[in-house]
Amino acid sequence: MAQELGIPKKQSFHFNIPKKKPKIAYFILVHRFPGQFKRLFKAIYHPENHYLIQIDQEVHINIEKGVKTFLEDYSSVYLLKSENVERGGYSMVQSQINGMKYLLNRCLKWDFFINLSDQDFPLKSQDFILDFLHRNKSKNFMKIVSQVRVRPYTLNCVENHFQEIDVGFSGIPYKRSFMKNVTWYVGGQWMILTRACCEFICHSPEVKKFEDFYRKILIADKSFFQTLLMNTSFKETIINDDKRAVVRIVDGDIKLKPKTLTRADIDFLIQGDNLFARKFDERVDESILNILEEALDTHQITNNSNSIDFNLISTLTIDAKKSDLLDPETIINPSIQLPKPLLNGSK
Repeated sequence: MAQELGIPKKQSFHFNIPKKKPKIAYFILVHRFPGQFKRLFKAIYHPENHYLIQIDQEVHINIEKGVKTFLEDYSSVYLLKSENVERGGYSMVQSQINGMKYLLNRCLKWDFFINLSDQDFPLKSQDFILDFLHRNKSKNFMKIVSQVRVRPYTLNCVENHFQEIDVGFSGIPYKRSFMKNVTWYVGGQWMILTRACCEFICHSPEVKKFEDFYRKILIADKSFFQTLLMNTSFKETIINDDKRAVVRIVDGDIKLKPKTLTRADIDFLIQGDNLFARKFDERVDESILNILEEALDTHQITNNSNSIDFNLISTLTIDAKKSDLLDPETIINPSIQLPKPLLNGSK
């Protein structure tokens, strides 16, 4: 006689399957701080990521050789041809696009594009950054504000035609008409973009009209990507936060410029939810980099953003009158000491 086994009709099995973390493609511009670049590179290096380095054309040949020698000990590192990059000009935009195309054309496996300079430094470990990106797979991060409503004084940079040359801009600018049916945005040059977003920027026919227009304006590096993405289908994926900690100060004729961070800013840096900070200058204060390096090594940095998942936050329109995405940039007079919560901004 056969024995009836008492097997439940429904059983549930739970397997602890490790989540697949995304891979990052870093694009790093080296200008004039090779020592800081090496410290930055060591702090963000992870064998699963990719690192594309572009050395500014004006860098001395000995510095270039030193950087290349340093990189020989690491895998997944690539060098992009040196170019002359003019701050504020379209050459900065073209440099970013060239970096994206290079990384895409090599058929490398990566999910996010992050651009940095040799004056940046991470505030979180690579494991933390990878976990953050895993929870925000479809989101793109950059600073964005309405150019007409928030920064109307920058519109002359868009409506006037400028010719970029090897050093600066030449000729007398002349006015031209705006692009039709386009809303203008401005922000900063630092970004965290998904691979899909980079593929769109590099290959979509929608992009050409923006490239043609922005090739002849000032501050293209702070407005091209913002205006392009906010006027296309990627608008709903943009989070108005570049995840950079920057303190802006008023300095003479320059309306705003990023403050060189020192050890006096350490509480602001390690207690926030930003992933990176800028700008640093070891000639001014090397100790701040020492402190951050030690904090990363010993996991002392507070990970306040561990619970943030931007996929769970409803997308807000940038044009809304009252929007959490439109925080005005902090302006700090260097002669005034502001409370730490107010020390926020980005470049």
